[in-house]
Amino acid sequence: MNFRRQLRADVSINLTPLIDVVFLLLIFFMVSSRFSDFTQLTVNLPEAKGVPGSLEEALLLTVYADGQMRLNGEQVPSDPTGLGEAIQRQIGGNSDIPMTLSADAMTPHHYVVTALDVASQLNLKQLTIATQPQTERGVR
Repeated sequence: MNFRRQLRADVSINLTPLIDVVFLLLIFFMVSSRFSDFTQLTVNLPEAKGVPGSLEEALLLTVYADGQMRLNGEQVPSDPTGLGEAIQRQIGGNSDIPMTLSADAMTPHHYVVTALDVASQLNLKQLTIATQPQTERGVR
């Protein structure tokens, strides 16, 4: 018996539709992505070595939930210009004086950012944000 060999058809996967789908997904994600340009404040965390500096030179800026600000216990304006002038009077041009920012937990964010921005404009190098230890179940 003489059997003829059957010719096998070349089996191949057509990649064109796959490439089209991947390309469309890429375009979709590129178009639907939202790119925003946020400015950010850089905070360099200090390393604690040696004896801490004297506290009588340090500034304490307290920001309350209603937006009031006090610098070393003295009421200061909460607008950037007034706050900058008050801090400038206290530091007397010495940007090495440490400043601690203490804000209420319910303080609107823009008051804290205003204080950080003013400190940055005055080139204060030692800025600390005060916190308190976390308590269990709200009991202090």
